[in-house]
Amino acid sequence: MKLLFLGTGGYHPTERRQTSCLLLPDCGIVLDAGTGAFRLGRYLQTAEADLFLTHAHLDHSAGLTYLFSVLREHPLQRLTIHGQAEKLRGICEHLFSEPIFPAKPPWEFRALEGQSGRIGNLPLGGRLTYFPLEHPGGTIGFRLDWPRRSMAYVTDTTADPQAAYVKNIEGVDLLVHECYYPDACADLSAQYGHSSLSSVAETARTARVGRLILTHIDPLHTAGDNLDLDAARRIFPQIVLAEDLMETVF
Repeated sequence: MKLLFLGTGGYHPTERRQTSCLLLPDCGIVLDAGTGAFRLGRYLQTAEADLFLTHAHLDHSAGLTYLFSVLREHPLQRLTIHGQAEKLRGICEHLFSEPIFPAKPPWEFRALEGQSGRIGNLPLGGRLTYFPLEHPGGTIGFRLDWPRRSMAYVTDTTADPQAAYVKNIEGVDLLVHECYYPDACADLSAQYGHSSLSSVAETARTARVGRLILTHIDPLHTAGDNLDLDAARRIFPQIVLAEDLMETVF
């Protein structure tokens, strides 16, 4: 299964990183719609697509307004936006309010039931599980399973090997996890609902995942040169820092 990183930054886009958007082109699944979503039309390969939102903060949802151009570039028979009911309601009432964006979206918004749950019958025989994460305003993480392969996407939360979500990501082949702060700023993690490097590495080790890719990088340090990856690899060796347009297979 191929995973393409269309946006790997947090908070606001930079010359190096657009904000959060991941694509599984083989099955038409999109995770979040930050500013990186403008690239979707070039890389979609399917006639239908499902876009799953972790939450409604603008660095994860602003790209919904770009989908008109995406659909001109790659027309779809169906596009469904999935998210928690209150987050979708906020997006429809505010992001797509007439004074801000006066074009009515032609795609379907479908609410996820409750704080956690499962969606089966994904393309290629997969299923998706969602689970709550701690973050101001609330957010969710996703786990996707297919026969013989799995991944999890965790962003906008404070990494902690004792956190409740660790059981939801246990044993995945690939964990994509936010890493906004270096260890020197670890004291800011809980305050702002983001993660520091060593805590992410410790979480990956505790969850016994196969590989870890870091995303949602601080836009003031887009190169990630403030992250001591060598030290983190002494905790969990299989760490890679994501870059926009990077591809990986799991």
